[in-house]
Amino acid sequence: MKHQRHWLDALSRREAFARIARATLGVGLMPALSRQLDAAAVETPARAKNIIYVMMHGAMSHLDTFDPKPGREEQGETKPIQTKTPGILFGHTLEKLASLSDRLAIIRSLSTETGAHEQGRYLMRTSYPMINSIRHPAFGAWAVHGMGKISRDLPGYVLVGNGNEHPGAGFLDPALTPVPVADPTKGLENTTRPRYLSAENFDRRLALANRIDRDFKERYAGQQLDAYNQLYKDAIRLMGSVDLQAFDIAREKPEVRERYGDSQVGLGCLLARRLVESGVRCVEVEFGGWDMHRDVFEEMDEKGRQLDRAVGTLLEDLEDRGLLASTLVVLATEFGRTPRINENAGRDHHPGVFSCVLAGAGVQGGAVFGASDERGFRPDKDPVSVADFNTTIAAACGLPFDKEFHAPNGRPFKIGGGGTPIAAVLA
Repeated sequence: MKHQRHWLDALSRREAFARIARATLGVGLMPALSRQLDAAAVETPARAKNIIYVMMHGAMSHLDTFDPKPGREEQGETKPIQTKTPGILFGHTLEKLASLSDRLAIIRSLSTETGAHEQGRYLMRTSYPMINSIRHPAFGAWAVHGMGKISRDLPGYVLVGNGNEHPGAGFLDPALTPVPVADPTKGLENTTRPRYLSAENFDRRLALANRIDRDFKERYAGQQLDAYNQLYKDAIRLMGSVDLQAFDIAREKPEVRERYGDSQVGLGCLLARRLVESGVRCVEVEFGGWDMHRDVFEEMDEKGRQLDRAVGTLLEDLEDRGLLASTLVVLATEFGRTPRINENAGRDHHPGVFSCVLAGAGVQGGAVFGASDERGFRPDKDPVSVADFNTTIAAACGLPFDKEFHAPNGRPFKIGGGGTPIAAVLA
Protein backbone atom coordinates (compact mmCIF):
# COMPACT_ATOMS: atom_id res chain seq x y z
CA MET A 1 0.00 0.00 0.00
CA LYS A 2 2.86 2.36 0.79
CA HIS A 3 4.45 1.75 -2.63
CA GLN A 4 1.11 2.27 -4.35
CA ARG A 5 0.45 5.57 -2.52
CA HIS A 6 3.85 6.96 -3.52
CA TRP A 7 3.23 5.87 -7.09
CA LEU A 8 -0.14 7.67 -7.23
CA ASP A 9 1.44 10.78 -5.69
CA ALA A 10 4.07 10.70 -8.44
CA LEU A 11 1.36 10.53 -11.10
CA SER A 12 -0.35 13.55 -9.57
CA ARG A 13 2.90 15.51 -9.56
CA ARG A 14 3.52 14.62 -13.22
CA GLU A 15 0.10 15.88 -14.29
CA ALA A 16 0.44 19.06 -12.24
CA PHE A 17 3.80 19.87 -13.82
CA ALA A 18 2.53 19.13 -17.32
CA ARG A 19 -0.54 21.34 -16.79
CA ILE A 20 1.57 24.29 -15.59
CA ALA A 21 3.90 24.01 -18.57
CA ARG A 22 1.11 23.79 -21.13
CA ALA A 23 -0.66 26.81 -19.70
CA THR A 24 2.48 28.94 -19.50
CA LEU A 25 4.34 28.17 -22.71
CA GLY A 26 1.52 28.82 -25.16
CA VAL A 27 2.77 26.05 -27.44
CA GLY A 28 1.96 22.35 -27.68
CA LEU A 29 5.14 20.68 -26.45
CA MET A 30 3.92 17.12 -26.50
CA PRO A 31 4.85 15.22 -23.33
CA ALA A 32 5.81 12.20 -25.34
CA LEU A 33 8.68 14.09 -26.99
CA SER A 34 10.96 13.20 -24.15
CA ARG A 35 14.51 12.08 -23.91
CA GLN A 36 14.06 8.34 -23.59
CA LEU A 37 16.26 7.49 -20.62
CA ASP A 38 18.89 5.03 -21.75
CA ALA A 39 18.69 1.81 -19.77
CA ALA A 40 21.66 -0.27 -18.77
CA ALA A 41 22.91 -2.34 -21.70
CA VAL A 42 21.51 -5.86 -21.72
CA GLU A 43 23.89 -8.78 -21.76
CA THR A 44 22.22 -10.51 -24.71
CA PRO A 45 23.27 -8.89 -28.01
CA ALA A 46 20.30 -7.39 -29.87
CA ARG A 47 19.40 -9.08 -33.13
CA ALA A 48 16.63 -6.73 -34.26
CA LYS A 49 17.70 -3.11 -34.06
CA ASN A 50 14.25 -1.70 -34.87
CA ILE A 51 10.66 -2.86 -34.52
CA ILE A 52 7.63 -2.00 -36.67
CA TYR A 53 4.49 -3.32 -35.00
CA VAL A 54 1.31 -3.25 -37.10
CA MET A 55 -1.76 -3.71 -34.87
CA MET A 56 -5.03 -4.84 -36.48
CA HIS A 57 -7.73 -3.22 -34.31
CA GLY A 58 -10.97 -5.14 -34.15
CA ALA A 59 -9.76 -8.75 -34.39
CA MET A 60 -8.60 -9.88 -37.83
CA SER A 61 -10.21 -13.03 -39.21
CA HIS A 62 -7.64 -15.82 -39.44
CA LEU A 63 -9.72 -17.88 -41.90
CA ASP A 64 -9.81 -15.00 -44.37
CA THR A 65 -6.12 -14.09 -44.10
CA PHE A 66 -3.35 -16.43 -42.91
CA ASP A 67 -5.18 -19.67 -42.03
CA PRO A 68 -7.82 -20.50 -44.67
CA LYS A 69 -9.65 -23.83 -44.66
CA PRO A 70 -10.13 -24.95 -48.28
CA GLY A 71 -13.20 -27.05 -48.98
CA ARG A 72 -14.91 -26.16 -45.71
CA GLU A 73 -18.30 -24.45 -45.49
CA GLU A 74 -16.76 -22.08 -42.93
CA GLN A 75 -14.44 -20.63 -45.58
CA GLY A 76 -17.30 -18.77 -47.22
CA GLU A 77 -16.41 -16.51 -50.15
CA THR A 78 -12.70 -16.13 -49.36
CA LYS A 79 -10.71 -18.22 -51.80
CA PRO A 80 -7.45 -19.80 -50.58
CA ILE A 81 -4.42 -19.07 -52.77
CA GLN A 82 -1.03 -20.76 -52.90
CA THR A 83 1.87 -18.83 -51.40
CA LYS A 84 5.52 -18.97 -52.38
CA THR A 85 6.00 -21.50 -49.58
CA PRO A 86 4.90 -24.96 -50.78
CA GLY A 87 1.73 -26.18 -49.10
CA ILE A 88 0.95 -22.88 -47.36
CA LEU A 89 -2.25 -21.03 -48.31
CA PHE A 90 -3.44 -17.47 -47.65
CA GLY A 91 -6.75 -15.73 -48.32
CA HIS A 92 -7.05 -14.38 -51.87
CA THR A 93 -6.79 -10.68 -50.88
CA LEU A 94 -3.20 -11.23 -49.69
CA GLU A 95 -1.56 -11.76 -53.08
CA LYS A 96 1.57 -9.69 -52.44
CA LEU A 97 2.18 -11.24 -49.01
CA ALA A 98 1.64 -14.67 -50.57
CA SER A 99 4.48 -13.89 -52.96
CA LEU A 100 6.63 -12.88 -49.96
CA SER A 101 5.80 -15.84 -47.73
CA ASP A 102 9.43 -16.96 -47.78
CA ARG A 103 10.14 -13.87 -45.63
CA LEU A 104 7.30 -14.51 -43.17
CA ALA A 105 6.96 -16.60 -40.02
CA ILE A 106 3.27 -17.46 -39.53
CA ILE A 107 2.00 -18.44 -36.07
CA ARG A 108 -1.38 -20.16 -36.53
CA SER A 109 -2.11 -21.44 -33.03
CA LEU A 110 -2.35 -18.34 -30.86
CA SER A 111 -5.09 -18.57 -28.27
CA THR A 112 -6.43 -16.38 -25.46
CA GLU A 113 -9.37 -16.32 -23.05
CA THR A 114 -9.99 -12.62 -23.68
CA GLY A 115 -12.80 -11.95 -26.15
CA ALA A 116 -13.29 -8.21 -25.46
CA HIS A 117 -11.49 -5.70 -27.67
CA GLU A 118 -9.99 -3.33 -25.11
CA GLN A 119 -8.82 -6.11 -22.82
CA GLY A 120 -7.58 -8.17 -25.76
CA ARG A 121 -5.47 -5.36 -27.21
CA TYR A 122 -4.10 -4.53 -23.77
CA LEU A 123 -3.06 -8.16 -23.28
CA MET A 124 -1.50 -8.37 -26.74
CA ARG A 125 0.48 -5.15 -26.23
CA THR A 126 1.61 -5.77 -22.64
CA SER A 127 1.46 -9.58 -22.17
CA TYR A 128 -0.50 -9.05 -18.95
CA PRO A 129 -4.25 -8.93 -18.17
CA MET A 130 -5.80 -5.53 -17.56
CA ILE A 131 -6.27 -4.86 -13.83
CA ASN A 132 -7.16 -1.73 -11.88
CA SER A 133 -4.17 -1.66 -9.55
CA ILE A 134 -1.40 -1.25 -12.12
CA ARG A 135 -0.80 -0.26 -15.74
CA HIS A 136 1.68 -2.42 -17.62
CA PRO A 137 4.09 -1.11 -20.29
CA ALA A 138 3.47 -1.72 -23.97
CA PHE A 139 6.15 -3.77 -25.71
CA GLY A 140 7.60 -0.71 -27.44
CA ALA A 141 8.26 0.92 -24.08
CA TRP A 142 10.03 -2.24 -22.90
CA ALA A 143 12.10 -2.27 -26.10
CA VAL A 144 13.37 1.28 -25.62
CA HIS A 145 13.88 0.65 -21.91
CA GLY A 146 16.05 -2.36 -22.67
CA MET A 147 17.77 -1.24 -25.87
CA GLY A 148 17.93 2.53 -25.42
CA LYS A 149 17.38 5.28 -27.97
CA ILE A 150 19.16 5.40 -31.31
CA SER A 151 18.77 9.06 -32.25
CA ARG A 152 19.68 11.93 -29.93
CA ASP A 153 16.81 14.15 -31.08
CA LEU A 154 14.12 11.76 -32.35
CA PRO A 155 11.92 9.87 -29.88
CA GLY A 156 12.54 6.19 -29.28
CA TYR A 157 8.91 5.10 -29.66
CA VAL A 158 6.22 6.46 -32.02
CA LEU A 159 2.56 5.45 -32.26
CA VAL A 160 0.83 6.07 -35.61
CA GLY A 161 -2.90 6.14 -34.85
CA ASN A 162 -5.41 7.59 -32.43
CA GLY A 163 -3.79 5.94 -29.41
CA ASN A 164 -7.07 5.41 -27.53
CA GLU A 165 -6.68 2.98 -24.63
CA HIS A 166 -2.99 2.48 -25.38
CA PRO A 167 -1.07 1.41 -22.24
CA GLY A 168 1.92 3.59 -23.14
CA ALA A 169 4.88 3.37 -20.78
CA GLY A 170 2.83 1.81 -17.99
CA PHE A 171 4.82 1.73 -14.76
CA LEU A 172 8.10 2.46 -16.56
CA ASP A 173 9.50 5.97 -16.82
CA PRO A 174 6.99 8.32 -18.52
CA ALA A 175 9.79 9.26 -20.92
CA LEU A 176 9.12 5.90 -22.63
CA THR A 177 5.56 6.86 -23.64
CA PRO A 178 5.11 6.70 -27.44
CA VAL A 179 4.90 9.95 -29.38
CA PRO A 180 1.44 9.97 -31.02
CA VAL A 181 1.00 10.76 -34.70
CA ALA A 182 -2.75 10.77 -35.37
CA ASP A 183 -2.51 11.45 -39.10
CA PRO A 184 0.54 10.28 -41.10
CA THR A 185 -0.06 13.01 -43.69
CA LYS A 186 0.28 15.72 -41.02
CA GLY A 187 3.32 14.24 -39.35
CA LEU A 188 4.31 15.45 -35.91
CA GLU A 189 2.08 18.38 -35.03
CA ASN A 190 2.55 21.21 -32.50
CA THR A 191 6.26 21.50 -33.25
CA THR A 192 6.31 25.11 -34.44
CA ARG A 193 5.69 28.32 -32.57
CA PRO A 194 2.30 29.99 -33.08
CA ARG A 195 2.52 32.87 -35.53
CA TYR A 196 1.63 35.35 -32.82
CA LEU A 197 4.59 34.23 -30.67
CA SER A 198 8.02 35.54 -31.62
CA ALA A 199 11.23 33.74 -30.69
CA GLU A 200 11.94 36.43 -28.11
CA ASN A 201 8.51 36.08 -26.51
CA PHE A 202 8.81 32.29 -26.56
CA ASP A 203 12.12 32.43 -24.68
CA ARG A 204 10.57 34.91 -22.25
CA ARG A 205 7.69 32.51 -21.53
CA LEU A 206 10.12 29.67 -20.93
CA ALA A 207 12.02 31.80 -18.43
CA LEU A 208 8.76 32.78 -16.73
CA ALA A 209 7.70 29.14 -16.52
CA ASN A 210 10.98 28.24 -14.85
CA ARG A 211 10.51 31.00 -12.26
CA ILE A 212 6.92 29.96 -11.54
CA ASP A 213 7.94 26.31 -11.21
CA ARG A 214 10.98 26.93 -9.01
CA ASP A 215 9.28 26.09 -5.69
CA PHE A 216 7.47 23.14 -7.24
CA LYS A 217 10.70 21.70 -8.63
CA GLU A 218 12.54 22.11 -5.34
CA ARG A 219 9.74 20.45 -3.41
CA TYR A 220 9.43 17.43 -5.69
CA ALA A 221 13.03 17.08 -6.86
CA GLY A 222 13.88 13.58 -8.06
CA GLN A 223 14.12 11.27 -11.04
CA GLN A 224 10.52 11.77 -12.22
CA LEU A 225 10.79 15.53 -12.24
CA ASP A 226 14.22 15.41 -13.84
CA ALA A 227 12.69 13.36 -16.66
CA TYR A 228 10.02 15.99 -17.26
CA ASN A 229 12.54 18.82 -17.16
CA GLN A 230 14.57 17.01 -19.80
CA LEU A 231 11.35 16.35 -21.73
CA TYR A 232 10.80 20.05 -22.38
CA LYS A 233 14.45 20.68 -23.21
CA ASP A 234 14.38 17.92 -25.79
CA ALA A 235 11.03 19.07 -27.19
CA ILE A 236 12.44 22.57 -27.73
CA ARG A 237 15.57 21.15 -29.37
CA LEU A 238 13.49 18.94 -31.66
CA MET A 239 11.41 21.94 -32.75
CA GLY A 240 14.47 23.28 -34.53
CA SER A 241 15.96 19.98 -35.62
CA VAL A 242 16.33 18.82 -39.21
CA ASP A 243 15.33 15.37 -37.93
CA LEU A 244 11.69 16.50 -37.96
CA GLN A 245 11.80 15.83 -41.70
CA ALA A 246 11.55 12.13 -40.88
CA PHE A 247 7.88 12.70 -40.01
CA ASP A 248 7.09 14.31 -43.38
CA ILE A 249 5.95 11.67 -45.87
CA ALA A 250 5.36 14.42 -48.47
CA ARG A 251 9.13 14.27 -49.02
CA GLU A 252 8.73 10.81 -50.54
CA LYS A 253 8.53 10.48 -54.31
CA PRO A 254 4.95 10.14 -55.62
CA GLU A 255 5.71 6.69 -57.02
CA VAL A 256 6.83 5.48 -53.59
CA ARG A 257 3.62 6.72 -51.96
CA GLU A 258 1.65 5.07 -54.75
CA ARG A 259 3.26 1.71 -53.99
CA TYR A 260 2.15 1.84 -50.35
CA GLY A 261 -1.34 3.04 -51.22
CA ASP A 262 -3.37 5.95 -49.91
CA SER A 263 -4.97 3.96 -47.09
CA GLN A 264 -4.55 4.49 -43.36
CA VAL A 265 -2.25 1.51 -43.05
CA GLY A 266 -0.36 2.31 -46.26
CA LEU A 267 0.57 5.82 -45.17
CA GLY A 268 1.27 4.55 -41.65
CA CYS A 269 3.70 1.90 -42.93
CA LEU A 270 5.44 4.45 -45.15
CA LEU A 271 5.90 6.76 -42.16
CA ALA A 272 7.14 3.82 -40.10
CA ARG A 273 9.81 3.05 -42.70
CA ARG A 274 10.95 6.68 -42.74
CA LEU A 275 11.15 6.76 -38.94
CA VAL A 276 13.18 3.57 -38.45
CA GLU A 277 15.45 4.67 -41.29
CA SER A 278 16.04 7.93 -39.39
CA GLY A 279 16.72 6.32 -36.01
CA VAL A 280 13.43 5.67 -34.20
CA ARG A 281 13.71 2.41 -32.27
CA CYS A 282 10.08 1.26 -32.36
CA VAL A 283 7.05 2.35 -34.42
CA GLU A 284 3.56 1.00 -33.87
CA VAL A 285 0.97 1.43 -36.63
CA GLU A 286 -2.72 1.02 -35.80
CA PHE A 287 -5.11 -0.21 -38.51
CA GLY A 288 -8.75 -0.40 -37.43
CA GLY A 289 -11.93 -1.71 -38.98
CA TRP A 290 -11.48 -5.46 -38.48
CA ASP A 291 -14.54 -5.98 -36.23
CA MET A 292 -16.51 -7.58 -39.06
CA HIS A 293 -19.76 -8.77 -37.49
CA ARG A 294 -21.49 -8.22 -40.83
CA ASP A 295 -20.53 -8.46 -44.49
CA VAL A 296 -17.13 -9.91 -43.69
CA PHE A 297 -16.33 -10.82 -47.29
CA GLU A 298 -17.12 -7.35 -48.64
CA GLU A 299 -15.13 -5.75 -45.81
CA MET A 300 -12.22 -8.14 -46.35
CA ASP A 301 -12.03 -7.26 -50.01
CA GLU A 302 -11.10 -3.70 -49.02
CA LYS A 303 -9.21 -4.18 -45.75
CA GLY A 304 -7.33 -7.26 -46.85
CA ARG A 305 -6.05 -5.62 -50.03
CA GLN A 306 -5.03 -2.46 -48.15
CA LEU A 307 -3.12 -4.55 -45.60
CA ASP A 308 -1.51 -6.67 -48.32
CA ARG A 309 -0.33 -3.66 -50.30
CA ALA A 310 0.96 -1.76 -47.27
CA VAL A 311 2.82 -4.49 -45.43
CA GLY A 312 4.03 -6.21 -48.60
CA THR A 313 5.48 -2.93 -49.87
CA LEU A 314 6.97 -2.22 -46.44
CA LEU A 315 8.85 -5.52 -46.49
CA GLU A 316 10.11 -4.94 -50.04
CA ASP A 317 11.10 -1.36 -49.24
CA LEU A 318 12.97 -2.33 -46.08
CA GLU A 319 14.81 -5.06 -47.97
CA ASP A 320 15.73 -2.76 -50.86
CA ARG A 321 17.20 -0.28 -48.38
CA GLY A 322 19.10 -2.90 -46.42
CA LEU A 323 16.90 -2.42 -43.36
CA LEU A 324 14.98 -5.70 -43.19
CA ALA A 325 18.01 -7.50 -41.76
CA SER A 326 17.90 -5.17 -38.74
CA THR A 327 14.13 -4.52 -38.47
CA LEU A 328 11.56 -6.89 -36.98
CA VAL A 329 8.08 -6.45 -38.49
CA VAL A 330 5.18 -7.70 -36.37
CA LEU A 331 1.62 -8.11 -37.64
CA ALA A 332 -0.75 -8.72 -34.72
CA THR A 333 -4.39 -8.56 -33.64
CA GLU A 334 -6.25 -9.05 -30.35
CA PHE A 335 -8.03 -12.35 -31.19
CA GLY A 336 -9.64 -14.17 -34.11
CA ARG A 337 -13.14 -14.50 -35.51
CA THR A 338 -15.60 -17.38 -35.55
CA PRO A 339 -15.45 -20.04 -38.25
CA ARG A 340 -19.25 -19.92 -38.29
CA ILE A 341 -20.65 -17.19 -40.52
CA ASN A 342 -23.52 -15.44 -38.72
CA GLU A 343 -26.92 -14.33 -40.04
CA ASN A 344 -25.43 -10.97 -41.08
CA ALA A 345 -22.79 -12.61 -43.29
CA GLY A 346 -20.15 -11.72 -40.69
CA ARG A 347 -17.92 -13.41 -38.16
CA ASP A 348 -18.10 -12.80 -34.41
CA HIS A 349 -15.42 -12.62 -31.69
CA HIS A 350 -13.36 -15.76 -31.27
CA PRO A 351 -10.42 -15.84 -28.81
CA GLY A 352 -10.06 -19.61 -29.21
CA VAL A 353 -7.50 -19.44 -32.00
CA PHE A 354 -6.00 -16.79 -34.29
CA SER A 355 -2.93 -15.99 -36.38
CA CYS A 356 -0.12 -13.43 -36.17
CA VAL A 357 2.95 -12.88 -38.35
CA LEU A 358 6.63 -12.01 -37.85
CA ALA A 359 9.16 -11.01 -40.50
CA GLY A 360 12.66 -9.64 -40.79
CA ALA A 361 15.40 -9.51 -38.20
CA GLY A 362 15.68 -12.36 -35.75
CA VAL A 363 13.13 -14.70 -37.34
CA GLN A 364 13.13 -17.39 -40.02
CA GLY A 365 11.28 -16.71 -43.25
CA GLY A 366 9.03 -19.37 -44.73
CA ALA A 367 8.23 -20.80 -41.29
CA VAL A 368 4.79 -21.87 -40.09
CA PHE A 369 4.30 -22.77 -36.45
CA GLY A 370 1.26 -24.44 -34.91
CA ALA A 371 -2.04 -25.26 -36.53
CA SER A 372 -5.72 -24.80 -35.88
CA ASP A 373 -8.17 -27.66 -36.27
CA GLU A 374 -9.96 -28.42 -39.55
CA ARG A 375 -12.60 -25.74 -38.85
CA GLY A 376 -10.27 -23.07 -37.50
CA PHE A 377 -12.01 -23.27 -34.14
CA ARG A 378 -9.21 -24.18 -31.71
CA PRO A 379 -5.49 -24.99 -31.71
CA ASP A 380 -4.81 -28.47 -33.01
CA LYS A 381 -1.02 -28.41 -32.73
CA ASP A 382 1.50 -26.46 -30.63
CA PRO A 383 -0.78 -23.92 -28.89
CA VAL A 384 0.85 -20.51 -28.35
CA SER A 385 -0.07 -18.02 -25.62
CA VAL A 386 0.17 -14.25 -25.97
CA ALA A 387 3.10 -14.36 -23.55
CA ASP A 388 4.85 -16.96 -25.75
CA PHE A 389 4.35 -14.75 -28.80
CA ASN A 390 5.64 -11.58 -27.12
CA THR A 391 8.55 -13.43 -25.54
CA THR A 392 9.47 -14.61 -29.04
CA ILE A 393 9.54 -10.96 -30.15
CA ALA A 394 11.74 -10.13 -27.16
CA ALA A 395 14.11 -12.97 -28.05
CA ALA A 396 14.32 -11.77 -31.67
CA CYS A 397 15.37 -8.37 -30.30
CA GLY A 398 17.93 -9.83 -27.90
CA LEU A 399 16.03 -8.48 -24.89
CA PRO A 400 16.46 -10.18 -21.46
CA PHE A 401 13.06 -11.89 -21.47
CA ASP A 402 13.86 -14.10 -18.46
CA LYS A 403 14.92 -11.21 -16.20
CA GLU A 404 12.54 -9.82 -13.58
CA PHE A 405 11.81 -6.09 -13.45
CA HIS A 406 9.95 -4.60 -10.49
CA ALA A 407 7.10 -2.11 -10.72
CA PRO A 408 6.83 0.72 -8.16
CA ASN A 409 4.44 -1.44 -6.12
CA GLY A 410 7.16 -4.10 -5.80
CA ARG A 411 5.58 -6.71 -8.09
CA PRO A 412 7.92 -8.50 -10.54
CA PHE A 413 7.30 -8.53 -14.29
CA LYS A 414 9.11 -9.86 -17.35
CA ILE A 415 9.48 -8.49 -20.86
CA GLY A 416 7.09 -10.61 -22.90
CA GLY A 417 5.18 -11.81 -19.86
CA GLY A 418 7.33 -14.78 -18.91
CA GLY A 419 6.40 -16.97 -21.86
CA THR A 420 8.51 -19.45 -23.79
CA PRO A 421 10.10 -18.25 -27.05
CA ILE A 422 9.08 -20.18 -30.17
CA ALA A 423 12.48 -21.56 -31.10
CA ALA A 424 11.21 -22.90 -34.43
CA VAL A 425 10.64 -19.40 -35.84
CA LEU A 426 13.73 -17.71 -34.40
CA ALA A 427 16.77 -17.28 -36.64
